[in-house]
Amino acid sequence: MTEQERLLELSKYNIMDTPPDDELDELAQIASVIFNTPISLVSLVDEKRQWLKAKVGIDIEETPRQNSFCQHALHSPNEVLVVNDALDDERFKNNPLVLDSPNIRFYAGAPIETPQGAVLGTLCIIDDKPRCLSDFQKKALQLLAKKAMSLLERRRLIIEQADKIGSDAARLKKLTDYVPGVIFQFEINESGKMSFSFISKGIANVHSRLTPQLLEAYPNQFFSVIHPDDVVLVQKSISEALREKDIWKVEFRILSDSGKTTWHFADSILERNRQGAITWYGTLQDITERKEYSRTLEQILFDISHVLRKPIANMVNLVTIIQDYGLDEETQKEYINMLKAVADELDEYTRQLNDDYHILREKKKESN
Repeated sequence: MTEQERLLELSKYNIMDTPPDDELDELAQIASVIFNTPISLVSLVDEKRQWLKAKVGIDIEETPRQNSFCQHALHSPNEVLVVNDALDDERFKNNPLVLDSPNIRFYAGAPIETPQGAVLGTLCIIDDKPRCLSDFQKKALQLLAKKAMSLLERRRLIIEQADKIGSDAARLKKLTDYVPGVIFQFEINESGKMSFSFISKGIANVHSRLTPQLLEAYPNQFFSVIHPDDVVLVQKSISEALREKDIWKVEFRILSDSGKTTWHFADSILERNRQGAITWYGTLQDITERKEYSRTLEQILFDISHVLRKPIANMVNLVTIIQDYGLDEETQKEYINMLKAVADELDEYTRQLNDDYHILREKKKESN
């Protein structure tokens, strides 16, 4: 892996300059106890510096990369870098960290390697006296470094998941805010207290006084905009759903401040938990146009069955008279003229009926 790839991998963990981590601090303390060293570190190396994520026995936060012992372990992920006596090592004998505080003589660092094979830094132990490290101790140091990597990987996954959840929630919020009608999550706890844990922006189209913020703070305000004649109906439907149902469906009217009435349909499923609380997941749709459409169709059917009955009956009677009675030619002409007048009346009415239906159908298309 190239240095550029390693730095890119380091950036994915978003770990540099973050606050102390209790678990990594404890890991550094364990290393000092196991190996009996005054200093132990979880050290991460970027392009220009060595930064100490966890540390025991030292107060500094970072050092220039060129002075770092850890940088020499970055490209040997399977090896523990051991410096028995820094004054006898050409790489380190003139290092400021050797010649001055903390006066490093002994160093051992196990690479902290990502699942992709990038070494982010080391878990290292440091002493101001020369020392040696057995193979068993090297293995122990590698296990601690592996544990440090596990903690860093878990932290990265938690952050990624939190970001994804936050992003998904934001996208879902945008979608729900702009779908037709209203989407809501309504709760009644075991003591009977009501609350809206979510309600989409579409509630503002139901009534000018309603907003998500208002209903989340004062859920009972919803009842204040229901038509007075329908309040009892809605309350009764809620009570019935609470007692014995898993769904809630009801049609009711909303009365605007200007006196305009609109019809709405609430449709919800109920989810009950063991403590007795109930959550309602549902929608609220404006069905005013649908109601008007249905009423118009009913009127058309009424007209067809009642208004048209009389002219059709007259036509039948006239035809019967012409067929069954021996009328002279002059009288037949009179009845035929009468029949034509009834037919014209019927034709005019059916044309008007067709025009009304066409207008209604176009309005229905526009509303969809």
